[in-house]
Amino acid sequence: MSITIIGVAGGSGSGKTTFASRLQERIGPEYCSVLGQDSYYIDQSSKFDHDGGSVNFDHPKSLDFDLMSEHLQLLKKGEDIDVPIYDFATHSRSEETIHLTPKKIVFVDGILIFSQPQVVAQLDYKVFIDCPEDLRFSRRLNRDVIERGRTKEGVTAQFEKQVKPMHDLFVEPSKEHACDIVNVENFDEKLEIWLSKIKPNLK
Repeated sequence: MSITIIGVAGGSGSGKTTFASRLQERIGPEYCSVLGQDSYYIDQSSKFDHDGGSVNFDHPKSLDFDLMSEHLQLLKKGEDIDVPIYDFATHSRSEETIHLTPKKIVFVDGILIFSQPQVVAQLDYKVFIDCPEDLRFSRRLNRDVIERGRTKEGVTAQFEKQVKPMHDLFVEPSKEHACDIVNVENFDEKLEIWLSKIKPNLK
């Protein structure tokens, strides 16, 4: 089985997870899977001090990209992988994993994946979701407060001290690796274009 790996990158709250998930829904989970960067966070439980504190979750060093690259190589060879589970409540890596079998299409979703050469080398296509900063912040604020139980003050402080500087330093420059740029205005149109590219390869 020939496996195609498509990277979907962009800033936090840009819509990259939505883009990858909608494609998966339309194509069908029997043909494709989504591998998220968030699964590869290094255990931060011993360093996490408080909400919006010193641990910089938006710096590449907070993630195990070598393991992600290794997993992508295994998937390309048709081998199963055990994906780590990161618990955002305890900031630790769970003892459990998610068993993932290779599908014809694998979407890799993450803010920093295009900034890491070992990961970029495994991607067949690279899509960057471009989104204005104010919209990215409002989406992240809603997500972290509602889904992750965080405070508005903590999310705001983290965005200003870590998310924005890391975006400017690592995420935005990585856009140069993309073969396609998606923005708010052409989001739905680009979804249809990528569906038309992918579907013929599933037969």
